Amino acid sequence: EVQLQASGGGLVQPGGSLRRSCLASGFTFDDYAIGWFRQAPGKGREGVSCISRSDGTTYYHDSVRGRFTISRDNVKNTVELQMNSVKPEDTAVYYCAGRLGNWPSSGASDYVFWGQGTQVTVSS
Repeated sequence: EVQLQASGGGLVQPGGSLRRSCLASGFTFDDYAIGWFRQAPGKGREGVSCISRSDGTTYYHDSVRGRFTISRDNVKNTVELQMNSVKPEDTAVYYCAGRLGNWPSSGASDYVFWGQGTQVTVSS
């Protein structure tokens, strides 16, 4: 069974940090690019940060570049998203997703495996 289990969500104060982790199982992890997406109330799902399957190519949405860092460990089958200097506009449900192939596309429709969303709320 394919699973993408995200952890690390919750409530954080503006300017604070949060580390998200996505643990994959049930498929050949290093055949897939992995992305983090988010969806805020009333908005569409957007690509936050994505990483290629093996060569370290990354994508960052303009709104998070310089604040968020994505990394992956193909031995542990995990992808992590370090979120620093968070802002209230980072509040959303966050998802991790898998896309067959190397390119870390930011398009949600390119991803075939999705984990359950977890809430991140940035508020004082």
